[in-house]
Amino acid sequence: MDELVCMEPSYIVVEDGRVAGVFRTLPERYAQLPVLDYGEQLILPGMTDLHVHAPQFAFRGLGMDMELLEWLNTYTFPEESKYKELEYADRAYGSFVNHLLHSTTTRAAIFATIHVPATELLMQKLDRAGLSCYVGKVNMNRNSPVYLREISTNQALRDTERWLCETKEAYRTVKPILTPRFIPSCTDDLMYGLARLQAKYGVPVQSHLSENYSEIAWIRELCPRSKHYGDAYEQFGLFGGGYPCIMAHCVHSNEDEQALMKKNGVFIAHSPESNMNLASGVAPVNKFLDDGLRVGAGLEDLGKGLRSQVGTMYGTKLKGVRYLEMAEGYVLKLALDKDNQVCGYQFLSLGKMMDAIKKGMSPNEAYEKNVGTYGRFKAEDGAVAWIDPRKQ
Repeated sequence: MDELVCMEPSYIVVEDGRVAGVFRTLPERYAQLPVLDYGEQLILPGMTDLHVHAPQFAFRGLGMDMELLEWLNTYTFPEESKYKELEYADRAYGSFVNHLLHSTTTRAAIFATIHVPATELLMQKLDRAGLSCYVGKVNMNRNSPVYLREISTNQALRDTERWLCETKEAYRTVKPILTPRFIPSCTDDLMYGLARLQAKYGVPVQSHLSENYSEIAWIRELCPRSKHYGDAYEQFGLFGGGYPCIMAHCVHSNEDEQALMKKNGVFIAHSPESNMNLASGVAPVNKFLDDGLRVGAGLEDLGKGLRSQVGTMYGTKLKGVRYLEMAEGYVLKLALDKDNQVCGYQFLSLGKMMDAIKKGMSPNEAYEKNVGTYGRFKAEDGAVAWIDPRKQ
């Protein structure tokens, strides 16, 4: 997008669910269409989130003290294992879809979990909400806990193919996308099998790429014949070049990897909040854009818990916490309202605490002076329970 245009007052014409045009004067050929008058309201195009993990929404605000691989084992994998129970998935995904619906995001590429029933449940909820999304049943059959590992390569491929067949044409606005979590979690034969499914069904692919130095070093061990991380995906046949492919993060992609992404038309999902919270690094987004690579925003629900592409931060006494990235450092407790929804939190301002200690204040006093709250944290404000988010 090279130019931002504001047209006032004007008409947006929608045909068969797609915008046919924006006009200052309604063309005669559209004169018979019904008109909805929104008065002086501002109408904006919906935002697209290229990379979001739906199951991570339930523990947003956590994990800012760990790097990627430790964070996955400590927080992510235990949480994702809960989605084998449809009752839990129904509550958690219901909350995720509701918040997505009330944000500025209208389109998203979403990671679910390895569980087919829960993934289909998420797709149903998104479709009923009218959100346009690609949803991926995650594949992972190695280097993950036994409780979150697919039984075998053959079973994983059978489940994935059955899921593709059941969902490819099942919904109006939601489609499946092949989703190997990342190469370390998928054996070679699983990756080759997924490439065959891609070719057979013509579906897009999403995964992670060059997010963290430890991850990249791991790839060198697992795929010694590859020139770089992206080349490993290329050798498996899962790096675009004839079909849509999204790679998240790309923080440490070298020149050769960037060149291959450009050649294959790979979309880069830039996730700045995640990259910061997990200390992965800063992706060279300006260079990507200057060099003609395809880049979009992916504001996934971990660490600071964004759920809007605009990334607006606000809170009210009525609604309490809207975005947990407003936490000033470290979340100590979450407050829940009568509907079991987060309505406030207690936090520790780490930077201010450390400054006070450097100036001679005792650690205990510095801690006490820099604990604060946000939203409806007190009982008189409507909070009915308080939980440790790292345990509950």
